[in-house]
Amino acid sequence: MKRYLLSLLLVAAFLTACGTVGRDFDTLLVDKIQKNKTTQAEILDMFGIPFKEGRENGYEMWTYQKDTWNLIGKPESKGLVILFSEQNRVKAYRYTSTNDTP
Repeated sequence: MKRYLLSLLLVAAFLTACGTVGRDFDTLLVDKIQKNKTTQAEILDMFGIPFKEGRENGYEMWTYQKDTWNLIGKPESKGLVILFSEQNRVKAYRYTSTNDTP
């Protein structure tokens, strides 16, 4: 009986297993970003520390990303990439998601 129960628990754990990469961020704040107006400090206040930082064509770039995989069900992904001008204001940004709502 103990073996059966242990096997059942292992199967249940395997079926509900999932993995996550990145950090969650508030997607409702994406609409508040304004090009050439929102500052780097404001982005930091809204979304926290970025998952990745880098440079693109000489401009600073921050990436907020969260990817989740489930053994059962479809994977979920959302990402926000922000490019900053020399004045530390949002030059451009792009939000993507496997869900329809930001």
